[in-house]
Amino acid sequence: MSTDVKSMHLGQITSFFIPTVTLVGQGCAKEIPARLKNIGGKRPLLVTDQGIVKAGILKQVTDILDAAKMPYCLYDKTVPNPTDKNVAEAFEMYTKEKCDSIITLGGGSSHDCGKGVGFLAGSGGRIHDYEGVDKASKPFPPYVAVNTTAGTASEMTRFCVITDTSRKVKMAIADWRCTPSVAIDDPLLMMGMPPALTAATGMDALTHAVEAYVSTAATPMTDACAEKAMEYINRYLRRAVANGQDKEAREGMCYAQYLAGMAFNNAGLGHVHAMAHQLGGFYDLPHGECNAILLPYVSEYNRISSRRRFGRIAKLLGEITYGLSADEASRKAITAINILSKDVGIPEGLVALGKKYGKTVREEDIPIMTANAQKDVCTFTNPRTMTDAAVAALYKTAM
Repeated sequence: MSTDVKSMHLGQITSFFIPTVTLVGQGCAKEIPARLKNIGGKRPLLVTDQGIVKAGILKQVTDILDAAKMPYCLYDKTVPNPTDKNVAEAFEMYTKEKCDSIITLGGGSSHDCGKGVGFLAGSGGRIHDYEGVDKASKPFPPYVAVNTTAGTASEMTRFCVITDTSRKVKMAIADWRCTPSVAIDDPLLMMGMPPALTAATGMDALTHAVEAYVSTAATPMTDACAEKAMEYINRYLRRAVANGQDKEAREGMCYAQYLAGMAFNNAGLGHVHAMAHQLGGFYDLPHGECNAILLPYVSEYNRISSRRRFGRIAKLLGEITYGLSADEASRKAITAINILSKDVGIPEGLVALGKKYGKTVREEDIPIMTANAQKDVCTFTNPRTMTDAAVAALYKTAM
């Protein structure tokens, strides 16, 4: 464990949010119907996306529901960066079909869309009403989140990110009420995930762990989760990318991303996520890859505020730090992040990422992205204060 326990822990009350029940392990998806019934769900809205449908993962889950004779309604139109329109459509189905509960199946997109439905089903209004922290007034309906990627940890967090299509901004919602009642992480559902998605989601998990570890709200509990997450990501991510049928690597990444989720769900994040949210909202670029590209640049900026912690990150990611000064060891963390990112095939820069997806990332958009990033809830726990000029400079450097 890190030796620089922050004085802010002393005499303060801290909180820790996780689902009531979590299942991890090969074959645990078979318990979906029983677990939903246990919390009062009888007719769920199943929220997913076309990627899950085409990969054959949806059928694996609907076969389980059918075998248990559990009726359900399907919303499978969630897009990679889920929008306010997705939430409105899915909620309309929830209401029309008289659903009483929610199952989300997928990665962060499906979970976030389903959480959006939960807000409207529980507290009413529009999803825009919940932007910010703890805006819901009533409980969610019974909710089971079934994860298919090892990265976002959305199946267990109190966070929801929805794109406001009119403003082209990702709305960051943090609310303890949207924490799923039951989280299910079955590595068998992840076996068909392609290498590029495995890499992107794995780097997303790394970003969660790093940002939570250096967060101003970090605690001994979140430190323990973040450290183990980084250790497992270093051990298993390359293997999972190289061979998607490696069951040990897939299961290891299930634990890694969940532990990272436990860390950031309670310690918060930082400017990597605040800036990545704008790239997703403005250009509809994949969240995990945006994080991966920004992580080394923002970490270098933050490094002087948390040198011992960055030195510990370097060691957890496989760098030799024995005999080095705190400053030298902290620089090794940036090296380790860059090496891992290159090994798993993350594009080198935002321009290259844009080209990969047929988008044009433009420097003239930086001022508006900077302004929106500075309003993002994730900035509150960044370890070093960032001016608008600093954020804009980081965007330019990451181009």
